[in-house]
Amino acid sequence: MGVLDRFRLDGKRAMVTGGSRGLGRSMALALAEAGADIVVTGRTQATLDATAAEIRACGRQAWTIEADMGLPAECERGMAIALGEHGPIDILINNIGGRREPVPIVSQTLESWQRLMDLNLTSCFVASKAAAAAMLERGSGGRVINIASMNAFVANRGIGGRHYEAAKAAVLQFTRAAAADWAPHGITVNAICPGLFMTDANRKWQETKPEVIEAIVHNIPAGRSGEPDELGPLAVYLASPASAYMTGAALVIDGGYTLW
Repeated sequence: MGVLDRFRLDGKRAMVTGGSRGLGRSMALALAEAGADIVVTGRTQATLDATAAEIRACGRQAWTIEADMGLPAECERGMAIALGEHGPIDILINNIGGRREPVPIVSQTLESWQRLMDLNLTSCFVASKAAAAAMLERGSGGRVINIASMNAFVANRGIGGRHYEAAKAAVLQFTRAAAADWAPHGITVNAICPGLFMTDANRKWQETKPEVIEAIVHNIPAGRSGEPDELGPLAVYLASPASAYMTGAALVIDGGYTLW
């Protein structure tokens, strides 16, 4: 097998939560280009349909599940549909998350904290538990990729919503613990820690809080933000046979932001 062949995903089926837009969409399309069929979840059927059409244009199969995977019960329902109707799932990318409420710690309500921890952390546990249980039962290994953040290591300047830093740091330790549990069964669990990528959500931040985006870019050694399609190749690597000996890793892709 040649080096580039190790990055192929032919015959594999991947699931990307929050895969209809932003970084999730970019990763779903990258995996499809590498040969995988794709299950995507999202909250809006129109964007799900648009992304599914792009996946099919790559010559791959695509299935959509309309579900708010940030709600534990909805996440369980979405996973049951994926595994029961569109399985087997060989690759799971836990992509959903976000800061959403950039309030100071002293202003955040307990209800808000718990809801956003569910979005960023509990969703990762619920989806991983379901997917890995099916992988273990099949006995043929698998891949789990958790999307954390550079904010698992550093706090963002000039913005609140510290539930995000807390949850993403917890995602890293969950990644390591799950990797240790499942490595003997051929299931790898790794995390991607993106920095600032100009998704639609961050373009909205740029419009409403330009000083926050400017402060981040000013402190990126590469001198710019990332584009969503720059994340796809890393997801392909972690999903593919090329990364078979890597598990429990946290791969930072941030233009160097966390170097300083």
